[in-house]
Amino acid sequence: MMTTVPVNLPGRAYDVVIGPGLLAEAGTRIAALGGRRHVAILTDETIAGLHLVALREALAQSGLTSAALALPAGEATKSWAQLEACCDFLLDQKVERGDVVIAFGGGVVGDLGGFAAAILRRGVRFVQIPTTLLAQVDSSVGGKTGINTGHGKNLIGAFHQPSLVLADTALLSTLPRRDFLAGYGEVVKYGLLGDVKFFDWLEGHAPAMAEGDMDARVYAVTRSVQMKAEIVVRDETEQGDRALLNLGHTFCHALEKATGYSDRLLHGEGVAIGCALAFELSSRLGLCSQEDPSRVRDHLKAMNLKVDIRDVAGDMPDAQTLLGMMGQDKKVVAGKLRFVLARGIGEAFVTSDVPPDKVLAVLKDAA
Repeated sequence: MMTTVPVNLPGRAYDVVIGPGLLAEAGTRIAALGGRRHVAILTDETIAGLHLVALREALAQSGLTSAALALPAGEATKSWAQLEACCDFLLDQKVERGDVVIAFGGGVVGDLGGFAAAILRRGVRFVQIPTTLLAQVDSSVGGKTGINTGHGKNLIGAFHQPSLVLADTALLSTLPRRDFLAGYGEVVKYGLLGDVKFFDWLEGHAPAMAEGDMDARVYAVTRSVQMKAEIVVRDETEQGDRALLNLGHTFCHALEKATGYSDRLLHGEGVAIGCALAFELSSRLGLCSQEDPSRVRDHLKAMNLKVDIRDVAGDMPDAQTLLGMMGQDKKVVAGKLRFVLARGIGEAFVTSDVPPDKVLAVLKDAA
């Protein structure tokens, strides 16, 4: 069941290894990277309670000592205060440039830990061990790291590639169902942006994957990572093609800001809503057929994902306010929003030529 996807960046190539049981191999694989025999681990309190002992035992079996900092779980941890805590911990551990820092958790820990590694001593090596579906298929691959501020999501950060990614699909069995399904929002994104055959496969196999089919889980993670790796190699710092990976994210980031980055809306849930809205906008602009947004929405609903703003619990800002929140997105260029739209399922493209009134109408109808 084990698969390996290379990320062939010149001078910074690394492997993403995918399959069940990888946590037990972490010591062997990390020891092979060299550096001091002491490893610093950044994780969160939830993952620490579930899996930290197993990771430290695996490291010890390969002669590696370790120390861990367990941070509060949740999106609010991607903050200046917790970044400082991470850096202080790593300095206390006397981490050197040739050492290895492990980011062990979901996307929050990976983004925060990766950013700490990027700025500590102007860059130390780190290994991603993603424990959520969302992190395994998306945030652990490609080197985007960062934190949130009051101005928006991921506006402070750096590109810093990991030295290795170990995606143990067996760890997904301990995820709450809501978190697993939220991660699926990022999986389906890959089919929608560039591989209609993958989307076809997901329509037939995603329900079994959600119920625990390990072969389906390994394939879905592998295909997602393959697509991301191909795009990252072409465009590491998002000057062109990599922006395709933001399908649904312009809407999503505004919704996350509106909900205060709380558990009212998980990131993958926001991506699912964003993908549905992006296809609706594409259809209204005459770019794709009217059937495409219906097919997208039907599949997301079949997977028990949110598809409209009204599906988010609690009061939400009006459409005009949400549109204003989009204006602070990282994808703004010369004051104009860039959207990822689609000419059909699997045919996404990036454009700044979107009339604001059309976006406003879609937001109003989804509220």
